[in-house]
Amino acid sequence: MMKFIWFLIFIIPLCFMKNKFWLVQMMMFLLMFLLMLLNMNIYYFSNLSFMFGVDIISYSLILLSVWICILMVMASENLLMKKNYYNFFLLNILLLLLLLMLTFMSMNLFMFYLFFEGSLIPTLMLIIGWGYQVERIQASMYLLFYTLFASLPLLLGIFFLYEKMDSMIIYLMKFYNFNLFILYFVMIFAFLVKMPMYFFHLWLPKAHVEASVSGSMILAGIMLKLGGYGMLRVMIMMQEVNLKFNYIFISISLIGGFLVSIICFCQIDMKSLIAYSSIAHMSFVLSGIFTMNYWGFMGSLIMMLGHGLCSSGMFCLVNINYERVGSRSLFINKGMMSFMPSMSMWWFMMSSSNMAAPPSMNLLGEISLINSMVSWSWMTMILLMLISFFSAGYSLYLYSYVQHGKFHSGIYSCYMGVSREYLLLMLHWLPLNLFVLKIDLMYLCI
Repeated sequence: MMKFIWFLIFIIPLCFMKNKFWLVQMMMFLLMFLLMLLNMNIYYFSNLSFMFGVDIISYSLILLSVWICILMVMASENLLMKKNYYNFFLLNILLLLLLLMLTFMSMNLFMFYLFFEGSLIPTLMLIIGWGYQVERIQASMYLLFYTLFASLPLLLGIFFLYEKMDSMIIYLMKFYNFNLFILYFVMIFAFLVKMPMYFFHLWLPKAHVEASVSGSMILAGIMLKLGGYGMLRVMIMMQEVNLKFNYIFISISLIGGFLVSIICFCQIDMKSLIAYSSIAHMSFVLSGIFTMNYWGFMGSLIMMLGHGLCSSGMFCLVNINYERVGSRSLFINKGMMSFMPSMSMWWFMMSSSNMAAPPSMNLLGEISLINSMVSWSWMTMILLMLISFFSAGYSLYLYSYVQHGKFHSGIYSCYMGVSREYLLLMLHWLPLNLFVLKIDLMYLCI
């Protein structure tokens, strides 16, 4: 795995050369290609080198990270046109990708924590440096303090584990079972905030609304998945105590997901609506992980991958409108079908994937998670039905409000989408819907 890390490090000097914006993206495509050629065993950690290794969970999330970072560069051509410190922007993305890959590759729990926290810094830079409004400082402080406040107990929990186990290797933790409530709480609290679980979610809509398109893409695409990945890893060694308390977290998650779905209907900012829909999706994922069964684990992984691509694509669409209209308000972005008929198709395809329509990965993830939760308790059916129904509701609400109706008189002229934007959306949509053909790989992970 070290070869990929060195590959990324050696791309960094390209950021500071003239007219190399697209070359950096091409090199990231090459990295993606090399990763896809990786000969990997899906049953256990493979490709080991210097405490780095991958299994199916980390491998799929590494591929997602590289892919989203490539698309972030593609979505941010505006920075290149306006010469808005694009060299530092590329550097920031490469550092963020490096930290994310190290996070998912780490087999050592302490190293995982280190990179998990480190990835916060480039994200803050993206929000503060290239965000749109003045409130971005406040949004980044929200993000920083929520995450740091929750992460200190996790560090103490990791030290405690090291004292008990004399090892930090994640793979060996499945042989332990710690029946300690405080340890259980401190180990999952940081991940609950990162996901974010309902009650700890207030930083997310704020951060999304203030961030640039690339900031929103990385937040929705990868940063929320760090919480899910951490949960999948630490749940293995705390099964007994989880059986006592999981009903609390599943109840909060499902009720929270339902409430957030209703909040989506009250939004007038398109970015805010998509950010709240992310919280509703993540509540599904969180409940699946807490059920502690095979369907739940695999369903949550597939849902995380599907949501990463879908949510990122939705933020790209909002940005395409924002660059033309100059506003993200639903009231001003009306009747866009008259101006951009081809883009209307992409709005529909992304919205339908967001509501888990076939053949998207979201559907497969939702089916697995519903299976998992109904087998855990039949009473969850009521909330699952409501969340699924409202999920379709707010996706259709967003699509129909933006595409139909009488357009705002302030929009005098509006050019069609350019080929870069169509390619960007296609690169979101194709893996999201074609990956279903090879989904048997996901269900083979033990």
